[in-house]
Amino acid sequence: MFSLKDKIVVITGASSGIGKALGETALLRGAKIAVCARNLEKLQAAFSNITSNNILYFQADVSKEADCRSFIEAVIKQWGRVDVLINNAGISMRALFEDTELVVIKELMDINFWGTVYCTKYALPSIRQNKGVILGVSSIAGFRGLPARTGYSASKFAMQGFLEALRTELLHTGAHVMWVSPGFTASNIRNVARSANGTAQGETPLEENKLMSAEVCAGLILDAVEKRKRVVIMTGQGKLTVWINKLFPSLADKLVFKHFLKEPDSPLVKYTNGL
Repeated sequence: MFSLKDKIVVITGASSGIGKALGETALLRGAKIAVCARNLEKLQAAFSNITSNNILYFQADVSKEADCRSFIEAVIKQWGRVDVLINNAGISMRALFEDTELVVIKELMDINFWGTVYCTKYALPSIRQNKGVILGVSSIAGFRGLPARTGYSASKFAMQGFLEALRTELLHTGAHVMWVSPGFTASNIRNVARSANGTAQGETPLEENKLMSAEVCAGLILDAVEKRKRVVIMTGQGKLTVWINKLFPSLADKLVFKHFLKEPDSPLVKYTNGL
């Protein structure tokens, strides 16, 4: 069992949602946490109800290599090491690829994929030395491409491929690499998801109050870290989607299209030809 007590846990994208809940839960389990976000005031406000000397706040845009390097260097300067890196920062989208400006795809890759690569690159020597854990917060979109989310799916497929290759490289070092796929979780990610022209969507097509809470999700993620799991798919719907996609890919195409066509104001209506 890999206990989080007295471990140095680094979390990206921690100003809201799953990232914020991860920070709070890790503190409750006895860890010291280093958290980053693009907006420092919002990040500090997220933890304003907690009085602790075990939090390091850092302003960083994970799409920028220099910011990621500075963040990891600040953690090591503060506490001497990194034990767990949770690559949580991410952004989504909802628009048909045909209508999407390419800069939107690039932004998603820069944050979701390159942010993971940058932070992992600079944290790896310390994590390897301390036989720690590198984790990516992925999505079912990393197993199965989702319509109207081409950039998001591409970024999560890339993340998972990177982490799987790295896990194999580190197989005999004692360091562990893993990823988790939460499924739909109540968070701000859909409100700030990019539309076709790159502006924030500003609303969610889902009933957020019926989704898994960020706190429950964070608990499951940290349980997986402590048990050094390989991959965790959290929901039954997610597990079924991955299973059907492996065994019956043509059927999966139809089912996934039908599912996302039912969303309010679904972009897929454009391709239904009146069906």
